[in-house]
Amino acid sequence: MIALPSTTFRKAAPVACTFAAMLLLGAQPAATEAAAPNVATRSVGDAPVITAAAPATGTEPATEIQRFCSNIADAARDRRYALQAQELQTLQGEIDKRIKVLEEKRAEYEGWLKRRNDFMAEAEEGVIKIYSRMRPDAAAERLAEVDAELAAAILMKLDSRQAGVILNEMERKAAAMLTGIMASAAREKDPT
Repeated sequence: MIALPSTTFRKAAPVACTFAAMLLLGAQPAATEAAAPNVATRSVGDAPVITAAAPATGTEPATEIQRFCSNIADAARDRRYALQAQELQTLQGEIDKRIKVLEEKRAEYEGWLKRRNDFMAEAEEGVIKIYSRMRPDAAAERLAEVDAELAAAILMKLDSRQAGVILNEMERKAAAMLTGIMASAAREKDPT
């Protein structure tokens, strides 16, 4: 940060206030040269640059500038608040549009999930029917090859008599593992 001497700040403050007033009122810098005698403009490239001319002699011009700045302070604040309110309304509109799109996507996903769950329930019922109609030794062979949790879930949904016959046909270790999974799934709460 550059530290400016206080005299430089006192000389530049009225110029900055005048420039701010010109921007607020929409005036062009060239049109205000007569109204602000201690402000000069020059061009750098295509853009006009406002610089401070010779400092005012006496306190009257500085007092007029300070009065002007204090008189337009409320209008500048009101304009700034109006611009901020307008920007907030624009942002609120964009947020509302995004919320609407997200709600549509959520409804679409909920519909898709319902269709998927319905399909899975039908498929699960079909698998249970298939295993219930298989010979116990063939069902035991197939269940030994699938994932243990899936096999346990299938056995739990089968009639207990059929599940017992299938477990009887399985290898001892596989049957013990599936029985352990089914027993832990049947518990109401986790013992850990």
